[in-house]
Amino acid sequence: MRHHSKNRKFGRERNQRRALLRSLALSLVEHGRIVTTEAKAKELRPFIEKLITHGKEKKLPKERLIRTRLGGNEQGGQKIMNEIAPRFKERKGGYTRITKIPPGKSDRRKMAVIEFV
Repeated sequence: MRHHSKNRKFGRERNQRRALLRSLALSLVEHGRIVTTEAKAKELRPFIEKLITHGKEKKLPKERLIRTRLGGNEQGGQKIMNEIAPRFKERKGGYTRITKIPPGKSDRRKMAVIEFV
C-alpha cells in the first residue's frame, strides 16, 4: 500500500523534481498559461498557489521566500508580487484552472492546460 506518499515523483530524484516545478512555475508566471501533462499540472497547482498567497502580503520576507522558491529568479518573483498577486487580492484561493485537452499524438499522454483564472 502507498501510505504517506501523496506527491508524484515523475521518475526523477528530489532535486530534479524541484527544478521541474520551478521551471513550470516560471513558465506559468511568464506566459499566463502553459500546456503540460495532467500529472505535472496537478502537482504545479499547489506550488504556484502558495506563492501567490505569499505574494498578496507586500513584505520583504515574503518576497525573499518567493524568489527562493523560484530558484533565485528576480523577474519571476517581482512579477508575482507586482502583477499577479494584486489581481487576486479579494480572492481567497483557487487562482489557477486546469483544463484537460486531448492526449498527445506520439505517446498518448493525458495533457492539460494550466492557467490563471
